[in-house]
Amino acid sequence: MSDVSIAGIGAYAPRLRIEAAEFAEAWGSFDAAGVEEKAVPEADEDALTMGVEAAKRALAAADADGAAVSHLAFATTTPPMAEEDLTARLASMLGTPEDVTTRTLSGSTRAGAQALDGALDAGPFGEGVGLVVVSDCPQGAPDSGVEHAAGAGAAALVLDSDGPGTVVDRAESVEPFPGTRFRSAGDDETTGLGVTQYDRQSFTTALGSAADGLDVTPDSVDAAAVQSPDGKLPYRAAGALGVDTGTIADAETVSTLGDTGAASVFLGAATAFEDGAERVLLAAYGSGAGANVLVVDGAVPVDAALGGDTDLTYAEYLRRRGEITSDEPEGGGAYVSVPSWKRTIPQRHRLVAGECPECGALNFPPDGACAACNERTDEYEHVELPGTGTVEAVTTIAQGGAPPEFVEQQSRSGPFVSAVVALDGPDGQDTASVAAQVLTGGEETVDIGTRVEATIRRVYAQEDVVRYGFKAQLADARR
Repeated sequence: MSDVSIAGIGAYAPRLRIEAAEFAEAWGSFDAAGVEEKAVPEADEDALTMGVEAAKRALAAADADGAAVSHLAFATTTPPMAEEDLTARLASMLGTPEDVTTRTLSGSTRAGAQALDGALDAGPFGEGVGLVVVSDCPQGAPDSGVEHAAGAGAAALVLDSDGPGTVVDRAESVEPFPGTRFRSAGDDETTGLGVTQYDRQSFTTALGSAADGLDVTPDSVDAAAVQSPDGKLPYRAAGALGVDTGTIADAETVSTLGDTGAASVFLGAATAFEDGAERVLLAAYGSGAGANVLVVDGAVPVDAALGGDTDLTYAEYLRRRGEITSDEPEGGGAYVSVPSWKRTIPQRHRLVAGECPECGALNFPPDGACAACNERTDEYEHVELPGTGTVEAVTTIAQGGAPPEFVEQQSRSGPFVSAVVALDGPDGQDTASVAAQVLTGGEETVDIGTRVEATIRRVYAQEDVVRYGFKAQLADARR
């Protein structure tokens, strides 16, 4: 089928959760069958930041790093920018080579499967690896079934020539079924015509037609990761796919994460492989309608963080959505031009420091006179810091205390922790102390001496351009 195999899978879901009961109390009903709770992105999370988390985990599972990636594909139906090549930022955050081949796929919940299909055809990747990142956080109108189900999550797959996961068969099919699920141009909310029987026919016909193209018998699989817009529809496709409902249940995530859009199938596959499955059917559906099915053999290593530890009320959920929050105040915050921000991207995305050629001290950022010997130089040797550090000072920013550019985030997320963090050098040497927001959840607290590690989040948006950079999370918070 292909000279490329799957070497590792990474999976990530936000730690915030809201239970179905919260929606039922607010609206008098809950219209997402089979969903018990769902994952909710924090105000500074989006499809790109979640994709970075999943990608780093996939690379770790495959014992690879960003420098080895020669093919990078990103798939989502909810890009944070309607028009911009997000793979450029993703590549920077992961530290891939500048000449990496990139692909972006969107517009359909089967975009992830299409990205994987394309990567399988593009390989082998020589001395490098391929990386497919699939991330989504759909939303609908507040009182709709789409919104009640809409969750958030990301998955990533590393491809190389000798990974343990062999794609032994794959097929796809398309047939026009307009109006089943769509999002109009300029709209943030996914909807559909709501013709129940028509929607079911579209789903089962597309998946069944694709499955008919397989040579491998579907009933031989240990688990079937099926597209899950809710907790009921995947099981209706069991007959069309040639599997039993128990096989679908062995790879389901919709009951605890909600509808994760394009990432749905891959989060299910990650769960199945992590639970010991060795042959998994991936069945992705995109309204319109089309489907991709793949059968993967092998014990694929998985690095996943899918647990939640912070429950939201419905009002807190609406705040995260930005429905009942304040925007940046009149006059705005401290202005940083895009060209100025661009010059600091290596520091913000990958914590790139500079080694002084005179005394060997690490400087962060690598600019101007050396902090240790005071020699001025333009020839710092770039060194990527490991992303860990220790809190030296800490305070909590509550309502009214946030700088103007952070008011919207504070309004949506509530009080946040700001700290001075002493960053570690790659060999334990001192570097610099920097200000950073520290992400907390549940009952976590931050004190002087707390160990933290870097993660990528939205910092703020200015001139309608989202600025991404590192924030800190507790070192033992990595789920």
